[in-house]
Amino acid sequence: MTAVVPTVNQPICLRRPALRPWCLRAHIARPVVTAVLDRAPVRVTMPDGTTLGGGRDVDAPTLRILHPTALFERMAHHPKIGFGEGYMAGDWDAAPGTDLADALLPFAQRVTSLVPPVLHRMRRVVDRRIPTGTRNTLVGSRKNIEAHYDLSNDLFEAFLDETLSYSSALFDRSRPLAEQTLAEAQRAKIEAVLDAADVAAGSRVLEIGTGWGSLAIAAARRGATVTSITLSHEQAALARERIAAADGDEPGLTERIEVRLQDYREVTGEFDAIVSVEMIEAVGEEYWPTYFRAIDDLLAPGGVAAIQAILMSHERYRATRHSYGWIQKHIFPGGLIPSERAIEETTREHTSLRITDTHRFGRDYAETLRRWRRTFLQEWPTIAASGFDETFRRKWEFYLAYCEAGFAADYIDVAQIRLERQETR
Repeated sequence: MTAVVPTVNQPICLRRPALRPWCLRAHIARPVVTAVLDRAPVRVTMPDGTTLGGGRDVDAPTLRILHPTALFERMAHHPKIGFGEGYMAGDWDAAPGTDLADALLPFAQRVTSLVPPVLHRMRRVVDRRIPTGTRNTLVGSRKNIEAHYDLSNDLFEAFLDETLSYSSALFDRSRPLAEQTLAEAQRAKIEAVLDAADVAAGSRVLEIGTGWGSLAIAAARRGATVTSITLSHEQAALARERIAAADGDEPGLTERIEVRLQDYREVTGEFDAIVSVEMIEAVGEEYWPTYFRAIDDLLAPGGVAAIQAILMSHERYRATRHSYGWIQKHIFPGGLIPSERAIEETTREHTSLRITDTHRFGRDYAETLRRWRRTFLQEWPTIAASGFDETFRRKWEFYLAYCEAGFAADYIDVAQIRLERQETR
């Protein structure tokens, strides 16, 4: 049966109590947007030519609302998700001459102060609980990973660099960014993670989250033996192909690397080093103790773990950890970004692991995302030929720009974190 969604202020709200929360949200959607725009230096043009927001600043980034009724109804139905879905549907876009990430940046810079205090009391109207169907159980994790990483290897190959690294690169800030290729910065990131975990010749390495094999190959080149686990069939298949191809140039690599389709909760053995690059975001808060206990249990005496993690402030993490957002619905089901304090508290309470070093480089992620988005749009004809439609293009363009703005604004960060066991006496 098709649900009938009422229009804003429709009297049906009075006759059908179940619709009253929806009608309340619809009623406040436009004034809330207007209030937000009064606090951000962004111009918004309407179809009739009127301007909202920073209209006096001719240099302000400009957004165009093309279908206001549709956009406000989406935002009324789900305020935190409707804005992104409006972009996917073409209800709004960045005006000519304005880059999408530049337009989103002022909002990311002011995310804690954009909504007037009086409207914070309406949080229960705005927020939605995270669906229980996205819990990261053994079965749920596989479904969540497959929903993103098994989209198509051809998709990721089209916009990633030759290392096929789908995580933040690490740029050399002593040199101009324009002189550094993304592949060079990705290799620097991989070597930094391996250094953080003390990976050397003879090390027994566990990699939680294979990606497409570049880190495993780099570790094996150091003389380590690597067990790399993933839940993505697509990634595992291509990683094995890339390892075999690398072995052709450097015989012996395939003997030192094993790629498994396996959950971290199912691994047994003992490892001198455990590395995990931007995988904790897919673990889910409920399973953080399990994840870190697994690392603790699998580390050999004197072993070291190094994880690369996207982070947010502890205050923002606590405020948003139970709230369902656009990224979780459309990009990473089951995902949640931790704070460093949350990692510290989890490891202290549930393991013998302790954080012994942290290196943050969030602005490098903004640059990484900028380059991914540029290449994604350049290669769109090739991507579209694989069967992806215009809605998918707009979804991924918004995703990459949205994340870029978050890192550029320091709203979110990324860090390599070294963990060592605090031995009991």
